[in-house]
Amino acid sequence: MFFRKKIERVLDVKAIEERHAKEEKVPLEKHDLLAMLIAAGIVFLPVLLILIGIVYGIMWLFIR
Repeated sequence: MFFRKKIERVLDVKAIEERHAKEEKVPLEKHDLLAMLIAAGIVFLPVLLILIGIVYGIMWLFIR
């Protein structure tokens, strides 16, 4: 394969895995889960409501 050494140097999987294992994982604080759920609701709820409205509108056009 062409440029095998360069590819191995860039894609050194073992070094990446070792670096990932060394990074310390920060535990979640008391209200982090609640904050993530509220943020997900703020992001996804308007999109979901718009999609439901579009489907309802299309159904209304065909049923009326």
